[in-house]
Amino acid sequence: MRAPVSRRERQREATYDEIVAASAALLDEGEDLSLRAVAARMGMTAPALYRYVANYQQLVDLVAFELDRAATARWAEAAERFDESDPAARLVVACTRFRQWALERPREFQLVFANPVAEHETERRELLTVSTSGCYFTDLLWAVQERYRFPYPRLDDLDETVREAVLEPLIPARTEHIAPEERGILWIYMRSWSALYGVVTLESTGHCDPRVLASGQLFRATIADWIGPLGLEAERSRLLAIVDDELAAARSGAGTAG
Repeated sequence: MRAPVSRRERQREATYDEIVAASAALLDEGEDLSLRAVAARMGMTAPALYRYVANYQQLVDLVAFELDRAATARWAEAAERFDESDPAARLVVACTRFRQWALERPREFQLVFANPVAEHETERRELLTVSTSGCYFTDLLWAVQERYRFPYPRLDDLDETVREAVLEPLIPARTEHIAPEERGILWIYMRSWSALYGVVTLESTGHCDPRVLASGQLFRATIADWIGPLGLEAERSRLLAIVDDELAAARSGAGTAG
């Protein structure tokens, strides 16, 4: 049985929630995110805030993790209009909602996904391996694999560095259930994510022809490119129709990121 949470612990958790809310409001209003600005928004002094976050990087990491968690919950809720037995539909909905969040809240997206981690920052890299969105997307890919049995490389077919990376992964994915000899599937995880993240980053930062951005066709083509490798060729028309519906709803304002 879980021990009861003390009043002090509840107050501390409430303060962390307030820090995240204040930071999100600053981002939404186009203000600079800083310890001083967050403290002022909360009616605290900066030294008082240091009892909760010791420095700016800790603030960024806390806010990024919680914004990612909250956004992922919204994508998952949207995807759950499809049954658990239809992971492919859930995956394309979640990917489209991820894109919409990045377009509507680019500063949140950049805080979460453009937050560099140096090679020596072991603790911060470990934090990234439990990223809510990463684990959610890779869980969906695993569910697609269980149903459709798409091919993935054998360990012996992988480059030595890639083989080492999939055997001892530093990515946000639950891997305990994957036997070491089956870890070639993690290379599919990495490649799929890089394709999704790449196109969404281009669009979110405006580094894309504005006509293509407005139409969503570059994003749609990226999803279409992965339908075959994920064993979903027989589902192509249905899945792209779902993407089209999501894009149309977003353009009309009905499919907001939350």
